[in-house]
Amino acid sequence: MDSDKLLTIMEVCDRLAISYPRAAQLAREGILPVVKLGRQTRIDPKRLEEFIQTGGKALPGGWRRKGSDQPAA
Repeated sequence: MDSDKLLTIMEVCDRLAISYPRAAQLAREGILPVVKLGRQTRIDPKRLEEFIQTGGKALPGGWRRKGSDQPAA
């Protein structure tokens, strides 16, 4: 793989073994380190590797999100 080539979301899906909707959601939420090119989203492979090596990034609010049917604490 050319290490200077920006990755598409599909290529990141293969690398992380996750679905396209999940990868797109992580990119939208700023969890994956993305580069915006107009309406296109790309990921720098070096930053993705750093992201993986450092253990990623937690979801905002933790893994348990409050649903609309759950009362606030």
